[in-house]
Amino acid sequence: MGHDHHPHHHHGDDHSHGEAGALPPVLDTSIPDEELSPSEVSRRTMLRGTGLLGAGLAAAGVLATPGAAAAATPERAAAAAAAARREPRGGFRWLAGDHHIHTRYSSDGLYRVIDHVRHANAFGLDWMVITDHGSVQHAKIGVEKVNPDIVAARSSIKDTLVFQGLEWNIPAAEHGTVFVHPGKDEVAVLKQFENSFDGGVKNATANTPANEALAIAGVNFLADAVRRRRVKDALFLANHPARKGLDSPHEIRGWRDAQPGIAVGMEGAPGHQAAGIPAPHGPGSGRGFYDNSPSADSYSGYPPESYRTFGGFDWMTATVGGLWDSLLAEGKSWWITANSDSHTVYGDTAARGPGDFNTLGYYEEPVYGGDVALSNGDFWPGYYSRTHVGATSFSYAAVMTAIREGRVWVDHGGLISGLDVRVRPAGSGEQGVPLGGMLHVRRGAKVELVIEIDLANGPNWAQFVPALARVDVIQGDVTGKASDRDAFVTPNTKVVKSFEVGKSTGSVRLVYALGSVDKPVYVRLRGTDGHRTAPGLQGAAIDPNGPAIDVVGNADPWKDLWFYSNPIWVLPGR
Repeated sequence: MGHDHHPHHHHGDDHSHGEAGALPPVLDTSIPDEELSPSEVSRRTMLRGTGLLGAGLAAAGVLATPGAAAAATPERAAAAAAAARREPRGGFRWLAGDHHIHTRYSSDGLYRVIDHVRHANAFGLDWMVITDHGSVQHAKIGVEKVNPDIVAARSSIKDTLVFQGLEWNIPAAEHGTVFVHPGKDEVAVLKQFENSFDGGVKNATANTPANEALAIAGVNFLADAVRRRRVKDALFLANHPARKGLDSPHEIRGWRDAQPGIAVGMEGAPGHQAAGIPAPHGPGSGRGFYDNSPSADSYSGYPPESYRTFGGFDWMTATVGGLWDSLLAEGKSWWITANSDSHTVYGDTAARGPGDFNTLGYYEEPVYGGDVALSNGDFWPGYYSRTHVGATSFSYAAVMTAIREGRVWVDHGGLISGLDVRVRPAGSGEQGVPLGGMLHVRRGAKVELVIEIDLANGPNWAQFVPALARVDVIQGDVTGKASDRDAFVTPNTKVVKSFEVGKSTGSVRLVYALGSVDKPVYVRLRGTDGHRTAPGLQGAAIDPNGPAIDVVGNADPWKDLWFYSNPIWVLPGR
């Protein structure tokens, strides 16, 4: 099925206010907000809030000349990217999405479902998951009340797939996204799951063996619901896993090993990325609100730096040779994602609607027209964080299958617009095995990694064109099952090659020779704009130029952009 993605459901991009050479609509303060598209309103409120809106903006170089700004806009870049996604590439349509979004059915939420869906659609997302917090009110009221809003959004905006899910309070651990394939029993299954297995509902948040067992039972329940065909599919992903130190290594292994087809991964980068914007122009916190320290329920083995982000990415993912790599070195399929965790949007003027949430299970519709909220830590879905999945079609089932199979890469701030990664026998000319896959070769066969990158090719939503400075190839040995279920390091993983790129337009093709492979290995990719780097936590010999630890109170997300891919394994025969 084709994917007719644009034009989106908002005003056209070619505004013709005034004479040729006039300011673009975002900067022309004579044009009221209501005449702008959602993306233009977001950019204007951000610029207004940071004191940049006005004649000084173009002169300061944030925008080029007005004519150039009109010729190259984020809308046009998004339209070009969407057109590229319509065309299968190596058998896959790369669909951008977000699996972690909150609405007015969350006690700390604000927006309507349709607000998030319209913005996600305008910012180029193909799929999204509504994940209101698991709670007594949500389990009793919200999970049913939100469904008609989701169904209506599916009908209204057909070129963005809208899943219903929830943010699970994992017993004995942190939060997680749980979502199901749409169908007649989607509400019934989610409601039963939440009432039976949510740590908040069941008063099962403490770090105890009984609560850990309840989490496993929850994952098993989802698998059983699929097996019994109550729902076509279900997935669970751990959210902001290192934020509070609650997700111990053995718990992560336990979820994954219990149901590897259901518990498939974690947020490699948390949402709340605007939280790092320095005060007074932003919240002045840590990216992702990672500004915590250990509590009584935290895993005691984690180091202090695990409670911070690195280039906006979670410590578990950002550390070469760290926890994520320790799972991959076991040969475990465990994938990373990125998303907005959008609750309240930075620079927005909406206020939470009235209503007693504890009684109603939701807030009334938001009230618009207030002050610009510079203390909000979130972006709209698709505005900054994107999870790209290699789907065989534009469908709910294909998105879920792509996530399960690890055909996933993530980016921040539109650093790149497309990525195709393959491993194949050297010189074979074969298409090769994609992300998440396994290449089986004879022992000693020569193998190569082929990387094709579509660069930014246009401005992102902050109105600049990011340039990809470097791509790193990370390679690790597959050493088999870890004897210690709480292992979070692996010694045989490191950066084996860095490609200098330094471009922002066009495309790049890179080839890395793995050489003769005589033992099982995996490879994964990372790329950066090069603005902030530091030796990795395992030392410069392992990772000479990794992401630097983010400074709480001074971590502008737009000045430190990265992309990450999931791994591919190479398995030689005997």
